[in-house]
Amino acid sequence: MTGVQGQGLEPVIGLEVHAQLLTRSKMFCGCSATYSGTPPNTHVCAVCSGMPGALPVINRAAVDMAVLAALALNCRIAEQSKFDRKNYSYPDLPKGYQISQYDMPIGIEGRLNFDLAGETRSCRLVRVHLEEDTGKLIHAAESGREYSLVDYNRSGVPLIEIVSEPDLRSPEEARRFFVELRRILMFIGVNDGNLQEGSLRADVNVSVRRPDGSFGTKVEIKNLNSFRSVQRALEYEIDRQRAVLGRGELLEQETRGWLEDEEVTVSQRTKEHAHDYRYFPEPDLPPLLLTGERVSALRESLAELPADREKRFIAEYGLRPQTASLLTDDRLLADYFEEAVSAAGPVDPSRVANWVTGDVLRVLHEIDAAPGGPQLPARSVGAIVSLVERGTISGAAGKTVLETVAATHESPDEVVRRLNLAQLVDPRALEELAESVLRENPRLVQAFAKNPRVLEALVGKAISASGSKASPALLRSIMEERLQRADVR
Repeated sequence: MTGVQGQGLEPVIGLEVHAQLLTRSKMFCGCSATYSGTPPNTHVCAVCSGMPGALPVINRAAVDMAVLAALALNCRIAEQSKFDRKNYSYPDLPKGYQISQYDMPIGIEGRLNFDLAGETRSCRLVRVHLEEDTGKLIHAAESGREYSLVDYNRSGVPLIEIVSEPDLRSPEEARRFFVELRRILMFIGVNDGNLQEGSLRADVNVSVRRPDGSFGTKVEIKNLNSFRSVQRALEYEIDRQRAVLGRGELLEQETRGWLEDEEVTVSQRTKEHAHDYRYFPEPDLPPLLLTGERVSALRESLAELPADREKRFIAEYGLRPQTASLLTDDRLLADYFEEAVSAAGPVDPSRVANWVTGDVLRVLHEIDAAPGGPQLPARSVGAIVSLVERGTISGAAGKTVLETVAATHESPDEVVRRLNLAQLVDPRALEELAESVLRENPRLVQAFAKNPRVLEALVGKAISASGSKASPALLRSIMEERLQRADVR
């Protein structure tokens, strides 16, 4: 492509996403797969540290989770797959090779649909395969000397790698692909979605070409751990490649890193090819055989996928698409909402959704709790919304009840009784209150004929006079009736 003008060249993008699986133990040994916050090199044994003669054993739970992910991504499940040795030398790889899957992966030919600006886009998937994670290098400096430390707690933690076809054509498409993939993996319970700690991370492959032309020279950008970094790294790299080609220069196939603070990519090494890793079948592990019965059972256990649940929330509960999307970002939150709807009884589900996505999430954040925990049960949220919608308590009192339930774990009814929050709904008492406020505010009464909005000021005064206990709806109706009467005006 020497000499072509840089502008007008089309980006061609594919992603390789690494997702750690939520198993209790590592991929090929019994060591704990929990490494965050643990002392370095404490979850290590002869197998995951690569001691001579130590033999790996396949983690069944990891295989099941990989199959669930592949099914959720519309892959064909291989009846027979195998593990291979991927050979390369790096300090965070204690064996000198990584056990992975090369030519016979567990999931093949999938597809991921995602939303972009209200349109459904689709990206083909090449494969989903199982492998083990590496250790973690920590670079430090002391007294002017730089050095690196290695923590092998992460070494051997089970991963799936999800490889897309180069079907994406913009950085925003790549970002939305990654967002939806994370949502699916979290929803089916195989990954925690923690980008900051690296349990989910992406490599992106990008080239530029003439529209509908042959592929250009591919560059890989490694270890991107946020949606923003995926988009920004691609934006920079596409501009860089267009500029290089616009100057009549050649691009080199290479691996580059993303410097977040400077927002630039930098060259790390020339790109490896598969033969550089000298793949060969792992001699210490048998082929991985999956029966049709096992795959069918896993398919039956697969949770309702987030996109399907989002559509159901719109159709069944009448939610706005934006609200339904927010509620289905997290399976726990979606379950929590549906339990609250059930507890609220004959209440418009959209009212429950407004509470859950607003004040409930705020309170949960303040007490550092997840949806579904004991601090603020969904049944209590449903009961609070019901109390507000029935007019038993005001909206403001509902927020007080919500915060109090989260702090004391009382039932909503107990809080309402203890704090005397029930609204004044007795018609005779409300009529007396309305008459009193109207007598005390003759100027506002006279102004009502020309400015009906005065009604809200009078209702506010009446609510204040009741100690915020009068039902606003009933009070408004009574006062409006009085103001419409000729003898009052």
